[in-house]
Amino acid sequence: MEQNKKKAILVVSFGTSFHETREKTIDRIEADLAAACPEYTLYRAWTSKMIITKLKKRDSIVVPTVSEAVDQMIADGVQELIVQPTHIINGIENDLMKEDVLAKQDAFEKIAFGDPLLTTTEDNAAVLQAVMSEFPAVGEDETLVFMGHGTTHYANTVYAALDYTFKDLGYPRSFLGTVEAYPSMESLKKQLRALAPKKVTLAPFMVVAGDHANNDMAGEDEDSWKSQFEAEGYQVSCVLKGLGEYPSVRKIYVAHTEAARKSLEEQA
Repeated sequence: MEQNKKKAILVVSFGTSFHETREKTIDRIEADLAAACPEYTLYRAWTSKMIITKLKKRDSIVVPTVSEAVDQMIADGVQELIVQPTHIINGIENDLMKEDVLAKQDAFEKIAFGDPLLTTTEDNAAVLQAVMSEFPAVGEDETLVFMGHGTTHYANTVYAALDYTFKDLGYPRSFLGTVEAYPSMESLKKQLRALAPKKVTLAPFMVVAGDHANNDMAGEDEDSWKSQFEAEGYQVSCVLKGLGEYPSVRKIYVAHTEAARKSLEEQA
């Protein structure tokens, strides 16, 4: 047991207050990582303090912040640490997570960071292929629109690159937009008007199908994507399935963790 305590994987997620989607996504990713690295003890941390506070108040469930998890690992005698985020991009949450870990790096012998889901061009293509393998062929009168989160961070450029990559990979009727940045709903509307489909299927391009998926995407509010596309005259259906539910996507997280483990072993 002492040997197990010396090596750990800290799985860092944004978090969600929706238990059902957490069980299908974050929990499954963590289980896959634990199975792939049995000699490592698994720890969990979330970066959304708002969600952490909500869960504690509503459900009496305590999820540690990154700093709290790091303190716990130090107390447990962890010496070699892999940090694997379930974040999609190398954005603000990922930057802050690294800062929190590195603030206490002297307490560890070795630290390695696994990459977020979309880090390389190869990642982008692999994730899109993994997602599209879960959807039936999109008909001539249909389109598939994914909702990403979006960010003010420069890493947001990956979303426009992904939308382009869909077409490059042979999916001309698949699109990716964001809630909070570019590509925006307005740019999606323009592209869909040019195609003039009858049906639009919406799905989240987020690890969990949480608040954004249930409300901003599939909600009945007039500002939701569902309502906005219905107002454009399309038949709209919603698939409430987070990326963490796709086995092929989880395999990419495992591969990123394996790469981090390899780099850890190569450290002097």
